[in-house]
Amino acid sequence: MAKRKRPPNKRKSELENLKWEVADLFGLDDDLAQGGDELSVREAGKIGGNMVKKLVEKGKEALKQEREDAKQ
Repeated sequence: MAKRKRPPNKRKSELENLKWEVADLFGLDDDLAQGGDELSVREAGKIGGNMVKKLVEKGKEALKQEREDAKQ
C-alpha cells in the first residue's frame, strides 16, 4: 500500500518563524543559527517566553475578531 504524502506542518513552520523573529529582536539570532547550543538557559527562556506572549496576543486578537464577526 502506498504511503500518503503529508503536507509540511504549517503550524510548526509558523512557530519556527516566530522563534527567529523573537531571537532577532533580542540579538540572539546568531547564537540560534549555530544550533542553539550557545544559548544560555536565560537567553532561551527569553525567546520562549516572548514567543508565548506573542501567541497569547494573537489568540486574543483572533477571539476579538470572532466576536466582532458574530455580532454582524
